[in-house]
Amino acid sequence: MSRITVQGIVFSALFAALTVVLDFLQVNLGFTPVPITLGNMGIMLAGAILGGGYGFFSILLLVVLTLIGLPLLDGSGGIGVFASASGGYVMAWPICALVTGLVVSRIKGNGPIAFAKIFISIELFSTFLCYVGGVPWLMHVLHVPLQKALVLGMYPYLIGDTLKAFVTALVVMPIRKLYPASRLTGRAGAKVATLPEEGA
Repeated sequence: MSRITVQGIVFSALFAALTVVLDFLQVNLGFTPVPITLGNMGIMLAGAILGGGYGFFSILLLVVLTLIGLPLLDGSGGIGVFASASGGYVMAWPICALVTGLVVSRIKGNGPIAFAKIFISIELFSTFLCYVGGVPWLMHVLHVPLQKALVLGMYPYLIGDTLKAFVTALVVMPIRKLYPASRLTGRAGAKVATLPEEGA
């Protein structure tokens, strides 16, 4: 993010809001305190569409606002969200968006090979990187060994997260063709209007 633009900030706020809306769509499995949620799809979209810098800023904004008490994640806010069993996943979200955006923005083309690369990148960096943050925290909060934490916090979600990554890649492909991250956030090709001086 070589320079900050109003356009970039606006789109960052919009994707943060989109993530809030998606996170309200949750399904509790009963045997685990970690729900199935579409919230992580917002992270996938923010990183892959806005790029690393603004994707990170967008999700960091959401995390900070939640931390200070705004009820943005499933109607909850404050430190309790991060101290919960799901807290590790949420804390990993900004990094997931950052790495996803940095990798996807370097993928060229819009054909099947580019689609496969984008899908794999989203799967690796928005899904498995999130598990890297979430599963150890789950072990800590529940005082369970790694194998148990994987059963409670990763295995049940693999198919759904893979499907979300696939759908995200389908959404990203036409958007990046018409509106690359640099155009959405005003980082390239932006023109500054010059106002005539008084009396000129």
